[in-house]
Amino acid sequence: MTAENETRRQFLKTSAGAGLAVAAAGLPWWALAQGEQVVPFADVPEGYDPGPRRAGSNHVIDTRLIDDFISHDFYVVQHYGEPELDTASYRLDLTGLVDRTLTFSLEELRALPSRELVCGFECGGNGGRMFHGLVGNARWRGVPLKYLLEQAGVQSSGREVVFFGADTGTEEIRGQQVEQAFARSLSLEDALREDNLVVYEMNGEPLPVQHGRPVRLLVPGFYGVANVKWLTQIHIQDTRYMGRFMGRDYVTLKRDMVGDQERWVENSVSRMNLKSVIARVTRHGNNIHRISGFAVNDGTPLEAIEVRIDDGPWQRATIDPQATEYSWKPFHFDWQDASPGEHTLVSRALDTSGHAQATVDELPQRVSYWEEFGQFPRRIVIAG
Repeated sequence: MTAENETRRQFLKTSAGAGLAVAAAGLPWWALAQGEQVVPFADVPEGYDPGPRRAGSNHVIDTRLIDDFISHDFYVVQHYGEPELDTASYRLDLTGLVDRTLTFSLEELRALPSRELVCGFECGGNGGRMFHGLVGNARWRGVPLKYLLEQAGVQSSGREVVFFGADTGTEEIRGQQVEQAFARSLSLEDALREDNLVVYEMNGEPLPVQHGRPVRLLVPGFYGVANVKWLTQIHIQDTRYMGRFMGRDYVTLKRDMVGDQERWVENSVSRMNLKSVIARVTRHGNNIHRISGFAVNDGTPLEAIEVRIDDGPWQRATIDPQATEYSWKPFHFDWQDASPGEHTLVSRALDTSGHAQATVDELPQRVSYWEEFGQFPRRIVIAG
């Protein structure tokens, strides 16, 4: 953990009682203004602290500590450990139903046409049990995936594009031990989207090892599992890919209507659902409380983000003007003259396609924790 993040964490533990503050000049969106005090959530256990990132382990961020539009603390999920690849000998292979089998070194990839894109995403398992802390927003640079596929020449029989990582593990399948690489796939149509990147930089620096050094896939608008890390092979085939993390894990089982029949439906976690979360409440002069949070979605433009206090009306929040198509969308709402006592706060996002973030009760019944995107009420107590 950086000294800056440790200072911020200590600030949250002490500021409500001591009235500590930071200077207001040149503050990023999430930084606290002079005299602004954090109001603790009543729904967060005392002492809750997901802790610093540890090598080879999953990492949940503390969303109360978000301090900038670009994440300095980005969540981490590992499936088969954290391989450290030699960047000098690294190779990315394009194989399968292509006119030309291609291999690129890291230097060769960096020499190709590149693009920078701000993109945020969450894990498909992000949810209320960790206060939605499997999330992050970063500035990525890499080669458009479409460019690489066009250089290889996808044959007319190609239907599916499979992405293999260097992280491997042993799975027991029908009584047999089988070594498998982490892998995910996209339909050819999804793979050829203009915004997909094979990235080698994160926030202006070479990818950190925990985020896939030297090269990973970035699929904007999709859950994190689609963004294969330590990418070593892109393979085009004419059949569906059904590895563990497509066909058996990261599969949502929910009761839904299929035509006029109610059925249990399974789907592989892919595009992000429309979602918003309140992450922090602060108080500053004249009994004004700022309710702050973020939204994520698949890139569909947002119509609004709204906040509701107790049983009151939905009120429109202000969205950070830095927000872009695929970034997270930070927001805030200034609550005037809050009365003492306990209050329930909740946010919802609405997009231009007419979708509104549903309440948990409005979502289909699920038998998994994947794709938890219902409204997330928060509780605070306003001192008298």
